[in-house]
Amino acid sequence: MKIFTRLAACLVLSVTALSAVSVTAQTPSGDPVKLRIGFQKSSTLIAILKARGTLERAVAPLNVRIEWGEFASGLPLTEALNAGAVDFSADVADTVPVFAQAANANFVYVAQETSSPSAQAVIVHRDAPVHTLADLKGKRIAVTKAAGSHYLLLAALARAKLSPADVKISYLAPADARAAFERNDVDAWFVWDPYVASVEQDPGARILIRGDGLASYQRYYLASTPFAQAHPQIVDIVFKQLVEAGVWTKAHPQEAAKILAPAWGLDQATVERANAWRTYAVRAVVAKNFSEQQAIADTFYQAKLLPKPVDTASALVWDFAGRRASAWQSRGQRLDAQSLQKVRMPNRDGFVTDPRPGRL
Repeated sequence: MKIFTRLAACLVLSVTALSAVSVTAQTPSGDPVKLRIGFQKSSTLIAILKARGTLERAVAPLNVRIEWGEFASGLPLTEALNAGAVDFSADVADTVPVFAQAANANFVYVAQETSSPSAQAVIVHRDAPVHTLADLKGKRIAVTKAAGSHYLLLAALARAKLSPADVKISYLAPADARAAFERNDVDAWFVWDPYVASVEQDPGARILIRGDGLASYQRYYLASTPFAQAHPQIVDIVFKQLVEAGVWTKAHPQEAAKILAPAWGLDQATVERANAWRTYAVRAVVAKNFSEQQAIADTFYQAKLLPKPVDTASALVWDFAGRRASAWQSRGQRLDAQSLQKVRMPNRDGFVTDPRPGRL
């Protein structure tokens, strides 16, 4: 299981060691605007933009100086966003903004990557007597708190008519979870790509199930509300660059893998497999694609993992037309009953539709 050693070692919080990339502006005068971007190893499009230098070139006319900070997972990244240490957050799993909203973080949803459920999976030891989700009962499970895989865990337990109390959960950062799995300290690991792709080459592990049918796994790009309101043009440019990077990555899988392989500590073929599970289709957030956020919030609250109920419709979403942050509620945009009926909330009896149609 050494194939992933380098990647696991790399996944450490590095907000204290942000690397600055200066951009020389041609037109504006005065001090440069600082844009601090936080990302994870799984933040593929930000990694592509950073490596190719396309974002720096795009913001150069605005006299912007970019600083990059790598984080172990989404939760510490949004905590840094709320603390004012980060201005723009690379893609985080759909669960992460829910926890940030519960903590009253001052952020705005900027964009989303369309659903990639197969980019999450449950990893078990190859010779373990675990062949169905029901076999997880009593087992030791590693998961990163508030990650998309955390919601996958709750959904998987519900599908098997189990509760969190029926398993032994350890909340671990990806690097620590990998180490625990290699030591056989845990029986199963709920995680996302590129970790999942590495397992396909690991003779000691196998994939129990992928996330299809359990969690849609949308990823969101976030920004500090004060920064976005003060610099709407920068938000527009970053969004456009992300869209273009997504198109480029899918159109040039080998070139993208060549860029990402050294950073991820994986061979190019494995990186290509990991990228194949992601859509990388970036778009503005719209109500019909935002309805699952409420189901996620309710699920975590029911599991006593959130301190209070969260009304996701009150979250701020970037309005590109108006160049401002506003909530769905203030725009008069309500999540319709048809959208809500498509949302399935996990409970001990399995999946049920949201019992409160029209609540939002």
